[in-house]
Amino acid sequence: MVAPENQKLLTKSTLVTVSHAIERAALAVGEDGPMLVLALFQRMPYFERERDVYERIARRAAVTVVGVVGDQPGRMPDGVHLVALNENEAYAREWTVVVLTPRFGAVLVAYDREQVSGAAATLEAGRLFDGWWSLRRDDALHKALALQAAFADRLPPAARAAVSDVLAYVRDLPAGTGESRADALARLLIEHAERAGTELASLRRRVAVADHSPVTAADEVSRWSGTASGTLPVALLAVRVPSPHQLPEQAGRRTGALRNEGLIAVLSAVLRDSDRLTRLSDDDFLLMLPALSLADALKTAHQLQADLAAAAAHNAFLPGGAHMLVMATRRRPFPIPRIIEGLDWAQRERVPVAQVEDA
Repeated sequence: MVAPENQKLLTKSTLVTVSHAIERAALAVGEDGPMLVLALFQRMPYFERERDVYERIARRAAVTVVGVVGDQPGRMPDGVHLVALNENEAYAREWTVVVLTPRFGAVLVAYDREQVSGAAATLEAGRLFDGWWSLRRDDALHKALALQAAFADRLPPAARAAVSDVLAYVRDLPAGTGESRADALARLLIEHAERAGTELASLRRRVAVADHSPVTAADEVSRWSGTASGTLPVALLAVRVPSPHQLPEQAGRRTGALRNEGLIAVLSAVLRDSDRLTRLSDDDFLLMLPALSLADALKTAHQLQADLAAAAAHNAFLPGGAHMLVMATRRRPFPIPRIIEGLDWAQRERVPVAQVEDA
C-alpha cells in the first residue's frame, strides 16, 4: 500500500477538500457498479454535516457503511449502515473515506495527531492529521479489505454479504491502466490548493493579530472551538483578578481600564499562535490552550503568577497575583459553569493555582 511513502502532515481544511472530492466522485453518474462506500467520521456532529450527501450516496451504492464513536446516533439515512466505534480503539481517531467500484477507486486515510496549526482561523480548521490519499483502485481495495476484516462482525448479515460481494467482484478485474496519470493530476491540484489555503489562513491570522484586540469575544469562542466533543484536547486556564476597587491606593474612573490593559498584556505574552484569550466577566479571563498537557498548563499558570508579580512592581494598576484554575477537556462547548465554580472555590479558599478534573 502507498501509505508510508505518501503520508504527510495535513490540516483538517485540506482533508475536507479531499473527502468532498471523493464523495463527489461517488455521486457522479457511472456504469461501473456495484459501488462500495466506507467512511469513518470520528464523531457524530461531523457526519451530521454530511448526512444529506450520504443519503444520496446510499441511493447509488450497493452498500454504504459509516463509522462513528458511540452507539446513539439517532436515525441513520436509509441504506447507510452504522458501525459503532469504541472510544479507545484506534479507528476512533481515524478519518477515512473509501469509494470502490470494479473500475474506480479513491481513498483518504488520516490519523488524528491531536495537535493544531496556529495559522488556522478556527480550532477545527487547524486540526492536524497524518494522512494520505490515492485515486488508485487497488489502494482503495486494500483499505476496504482492512475495514471489512475489522468491522464484519459489527454489520448486519445483509450488509456484510453486500460488502463481500463488491470486494469479490473488484478482485476479479484488473485495475485501469491510466490511474497513475489521474492520480498525479489530482495530487498537483490538491497540493496547490493546500498551499494557497495555508498562505491565506496565515495572512488572515496576521491581519487579525495586527488589527484587533488579543481578546476573543465570548460569543466567538464556540465558533472558534467547534461543536464536536471528544476530539482535540484543550487546556483551559482561568484567571480571576481583584476588582479595581480592591486594589490598594487606587481610585478614579481609569483604574479598571488601566488594570485590564496591563493584565491583557501579561496574559497575552504566554499565548502561542494556536491559543486564544477571552473574558468571562469583568474580573475573570480564560486562556484556551489547544493540545497543551495539563502539566504544561499548570506550569503556565505558575509562570503567570510570577509574571503578574513582576509586572505589578512596575505598574501600580496591576494586581500582584490572581486566583487561577486549570482544566484539560475534550468537551465542546467548554464547561464554563464548572470553571466559574472552581474559581469561586479557589478564591474562597485562597488557593493561587487550583486544578479541577473535567467531569
